[in-house]
Amino acid sequence: MVSEKNTGIENRAFEDVLRGRSSVRGFLPTPLSAEKLRQIFELAQRSPSNCNTQPWRVCVVSGRVCQSLRDRLYELASSDQEPNPDFQIQHAYDGVFRQRQVDCATALYDSMGVQRGDKSQRKAAMLRNFEFFQAPHAAFISMPKRFGVFNALDVGMYLQTLLLCMKSYGVASCAQGALALYPDAVREVTGIADDQGILVGVSFGYEDPDHVTSNTVTSRADLGDIVTFLND
Repeated sequence: MVSEKNTGIENRAFEDVLRGRSSVRGFLPTPLSAEKLRQIFELAQRSPSNCNTQPWRVCVVSGRVCQSLRDRLYELASSDQEPNPDFQIQHAYDGVFRQRQVDCATALYDSMGVQRGDKSQRKAAMLRNFEFFQAPHAAFISMPKRFGVFNALDVGMYLQTLLLCMKSYGVASCAQGALALYPDAVREVTGIADDQGILVGVSFGYEDPDHVTSNTVTSRADLGDIVTFLND
């Protein structure tokens, strides 16, 4: 018989990491050591995937490469260059999904003092994505362009594993679909292969606790709205 007793410290430690993780949008300039970077990404490789195919590839940029890419992406976005993502993006949400999106944006804008009707303030807030929120590192996660939604599920599991690994090492992060909007520019700077499609980017580093967005809190749906338990 399997005991259902709480295993104690291990469970609490995992719960602390899970509940403590959030999307951080304000970073200190202090870079991670090469050793810590390696430890985080080695641990993230324990992520599951279908038939252990591990379809993800990751390019981590730091230092001058990070700054060069930051400058290039900001230039494209601020000049309203038309995005050309490698994979189709869901642009329009409706119903409850739209409401959750609005609630998230409202919480973030309120923390920055952005008025809903002020287009210039909203654009400035959006452009911070392409500055990596001033994080000293960014990771670009890709998979072969010929792959589809089921392989993307594997990449999604890897992404979540990576974010939790970062949190467990005291490192803040923000996963950003925006960083996949200009993949050709990313490939030009990083040398990522043409047959690799960029799915998402992650800005990461040590959190700036004094940034105006540091106390932004988003809610989660009630369990009953998400999970159905069936028995008898």
